[in-house]
Amino acid sequence: MAQIFISDLHLAPSRPEIVRLFESFLHGPATEAEGLYILGDLFEYWAGDDDLEDPFNRRVMQAIDTCASRGTRIHFMRGNRDFLVGDAFALAGNLTLLDDPMRAELADGPALLSHGDQLCTDDREYQAFRERVRSKAWITEFLGRPLDERKAEIEALRRRSEAEKRVKSMAIMDVSERAVIETFRHHGLTRLIHGHTHRPAHHRLVVDGVDCERWVLADWYDRGSYLLSDASGTRSLPWPAGNA
Repeated sequence: MAQIFISDLHLAPSRPEIVRLFESFLHGPATEAEGLYILGDLFEYWAGDDDLEDPFNRRVMQAIDTCASRGTRIHFMRGNRDFLVGDAFALAGNLTLLDDPMRAELADGPALLSHGDQLCTDDREYQAFRERVRSKAWITEFLGRPLDERKAEIEALRRRSEAEKRVKSMAIMDVSERAVIETFRHHGLTRLIHGHTHRPAHHRLVVDGVDCERWVLADWYDRGSYLLSDASGTRSLPWPAGNA
């Protein structure tokens, strides 16, 4: 059976066309697959599971739950925009939360799955920020604040991040080749699937004499796409079909 992979949809009320595209995807390819892997940044941001009753969030989670109820096993890996996802989120979407990175057994062989932001090690400022906000102490303190206050701070952080991106080089914000090679060595696998960089590609490389491949998932800012893996192999496909 097929496994499919998506990431970086950045769903938000301000982008209703992409929300509808995602819902159609859940009724189409996702329903036909054995497993759907969402590798982070499903939402533009996630302020905490106490925001599940927001009408927009509830709509998205109900669509995911409906897909799961039809037999698709849905797996979710936290991204840099939705790392505050918790158990209530998983229950609402009838999905399984994954560690990052995570080994997956696919029809055409194993793969290492990741959101991908931890591979961007040349961006030392971001990595320091990531380490701070992923700590248990920071998360506990942040989630203890009122929801409106959390949302306001996240919006401020997003604006600052966008401003910083305009002055950072594209190379710094991409994955580090050294980090990728070390990841292959550490996990002993020859295939890596990740998102985050919004630079969809299929990279081939040789690590210690072994052929390896790295699939980078596309974002859903302008159009939809997904990675399909089955007994015939792995390939990237547009959604809707023929919309490349």
